[in-house]
Amino acid sequence: MPSADEQLPEGTDTIIEGAGVSEESESANPSAASESNPSGPGGKGKRGSTGAEPQGQDGENRGVFFERIDELRGQAGDRARDLAQAGKDRATAALDSLVETVEQAAGDIDERLGSQYGDYARRAAEYIGNFSDNFRDKDIDDLFTDARELVKKSPAVAVGAAAVLGFVVARLARAGMPERSGDDAPKA
Repeated sequence: MPSADEQLPEGTDTIIEGAGVSEESESANPSAASESNPSGPGGKGKRGSTGAEPQGQDGENRGVFFERIDELRGQAGDRARDLAQAGKDRATAALDSLVETVEQAAGDIDERLGSQYGDYARRAAEYIGNFSDNFRDKDIDDLFTDARELVKKSPAVAVGAAAVLGFVVARLARAGMPERSGDDAPKA
């Protein structure tokens, strides 16, 4: 191991023991190989393992790696759940706003077209309000379960709904983009 006085290469904070040991240097210096690999040369453990089970540092590294993967998977699931909850909250707020708008418009419809058509608007607002309340009361996991069941029962409806939703999102995105002038427009 290098002494503390020795300069480290640029970008190196500390010396990692055994980092510079290769198979060639292990065969030239068997004592270094036994120090860096407690299972000894050839990768066999002290009990003569055939190498089928991870031994020593490699097994520990794999364990840490898979623990970290599980931790990241859990964090991603939590983040997805948080995003889904935020989307659900925005959707219910938008539905509530739509209900208010339709209820306000019902009075104008009464004046212009008659009370019969105003009643249609009020019933539509009531239906949307009930849907919004049910949507708000459901847990995210229940909504995912309902969506899976819908896809299983009628995949064509699910694909159609996804296509319509994609079309609406694309139109909204396009409407929100600034218009291009003649100089900026792509040439065909």
